[in-house]
Amino acid sequence: MTTVPENHREPFHLLAGAESSPVILHVPHSSRALPASVRDEILLDDDALAAELGHITDSHTAELATAAAGLCAVTPWQFVNRLSRLVIDPERFPDEREEMLAVGMGAVYTRTTHREPLRPEGFDGQPLIDRYFHPYAAAMKAAVADRLETVGRAVIIDVHSYPSEPLPYELHGDGPRPPICLGTNTFHTPPELLALAEQAFGDFGGTGINSPFAGTYVPLEYYGKDARVSALMVEIRRDVYMKEPGGPTGPGLTSLAVALAGLVNALTPPRTLS
Repeated sequence: MTTVPENHREPFHLLAGAESSPVILHVPHSSRALPASVRDEILLDDDALAAELGHITDSHTAELATAAAGLCAVTPWQFVNRLSRLVIDPERFPDEREEMLAVGMGAVYTRTTHREPLRPEGFDGQPLIDRYFHPYAAAMKAAVADRLETVGRAVIIDVHSYPSEPLPYELHGDGPRPPICLGTNTFHTPPELLALAEQAFGDFGGTGINSPFAGTYVPLEYYGKDARVSALMVEIRRDVYMKEPGGPTGPGLTSLAVALAGLVNALTPPRTLS
């Protein structure tokens, strides 16, 4: 865990890629950093919080995205959350549409991965949504809009990881847990994009679709409306590349970076998606 002053760093960061690249590697859950005021709102002591961060953080996924970007023939863009998802989860709906509210894990979490109290009963998460969620969403929207204006399309690749064994918070944890889970959306994930990902990640022991986690991230302004925005979630089972929970990386990280770079290369000009 890293506790940072309120204005110590930008809460998210856009790393510029090549002007000709439509690809944005989106890394929303890699950080363990918490602003001091957010830490003060959390009920867990330091040891329990460190354990929770080990379970909930997609450790080393920012490192993976950076390594992959460095291997690409045409450098993709990277949009990286620099704060923990315990501040806000930018990939949740910020309202009653979010199914994870059932386990206290909407845009602002009130329960832990083991369904224990994280924040006080009746906690008002709206100030966190106003301060962190909406600016994040606006910046991601702007990044997509820039790719649409410059290249004519945008491809969002969500870079995630998940534990090899289900945690109590998972609503769909009883399904398959393949080494690589590919999250799709019927509107925003063209068949060619899925096929390219299955090919790129075919050497890790198998890929699956939408289990144990489904869907992918698209800014709400484009969601279900603009087919020029394609999206895919890549969920990597953590035992493929790291020691669980929250431990160091292993040799799998390098192989994953090569595979992710291969997917990005297949998505860059002159190739187009149908």
